[in-house]
Amino acid sequence: MQGLRLYGPFTDGGVRLELTPSTASPLAIDVEESTETRIQRLISENPVIIFSRPACCMCHVMKRLLSSIGVHPTVIEMEEDEIGALATPAEDGRGAEAPAVFIGGTRVGGLESLMALHLSGHLVPRLEEVGALGGMVS
Repeated sequence: MQGLRLYGPFTDGGVRLELTPSTASPLAIDVEESTETRIQRLISENPVIIFSRPACCMCHVMKRLLSSIGVHPTVIEMEEDEIGALATPAEDGRGAEAPAVFIGGTRVGGLESLMALHLSGHLVPRLEEVGALGGMVS
């Protein structure tokens, strides 16, 4: 996880960023930065971000749901050995799971938690609160 590679838009409207070794990219990141620090920085810089595994069907559903509401999250594909860095320090690596969605810097959880937030009617207000949506969604 040394740099970011930007791929074209998804058919569902999202954009895929992949963390790869690169220093030539304008999106290159500090190679001295630890995986944990990089993840925390990405979480704080993006109003909606999904950390995913390669070819993850649950991540696809998360992106489709958010896209249908009008949000296009940043998606970071992680290697298996990097997923432990998603855990909070108190979890000591035990709570790390992918996909994991963060809204406004706060972990929402996986697909089940995102769907529960949506079905309870709290997802859209939360997205508006963090600036991921400009106005009301019909």
